[in-house]
Amino acid sequence: MNTATEPLKVALVVGSNRHGRFGPVVADWLLDHLGERADLLPQVVDVAETAALPTTLARGPETSAALAEITPKLASADAFVVLTPEYNHSFPAGLKNLIDWHFTEWQAKPVALVSYGGLAGGLRAVEHLRQVFAELHAVTVRDTVSFHNAGGSFDDGGRLKDPAGPDAAAKSMLDQLVWWGRALQEARQRRPYGS
Repeated sequence: MNTATEPLKVALVVGSNRHGRFGPVVADWLLDHLGERADLLPQVVDVAETAALPTTLARGPETSAALAEITPKLASADAFVVLTPEYNHSFPAGLKNLIDWHFTEWQAKPVALVSYGGLAGGLRAVEHLRQVFAELHAVTVRDTVSFHNAGGSFDDGGRLKDPAGPDAAAKSMLDQLVWWGRALQEARQRRPYGS
């Protein structure tokens, strides 16, 4: 199999688990963009489906059951797109918990960041995530997509009212994700990553 021609497996991590969350609207928009690309093969990892993960980081039967579906998706991914809202100038606790339950799954892989929120559009959460992923030996791509006043940016059907800017930003971000994804995939194949 020639991995240079195979689509990169990308995990879209939906980072909010609040009741009434807006994340699925942005996730659907992202999935449309991911699905339009022949070089990316997306699958979703939703933090809302990880409620069984305790915050103590102690393994037990419930934790093993909760991780049984999530960990293989993260491990098999060549790249990640992490979608986060901004809560209190940072990213949600549920997303941090999901991240912290994994280590090698993130290593030497690229992470694209998409955020939404009020006036700041989630950019403070993005900056915090860059630090976390650097600690996990992941590479965050430079360009992001950010939705300021996200609720007002989409219509009732979940379509962007003015898609030109976000669509262009998504293309640039995903192009960078593919470049880094290919480069790091080739590097991992030549030489296993060691931290």
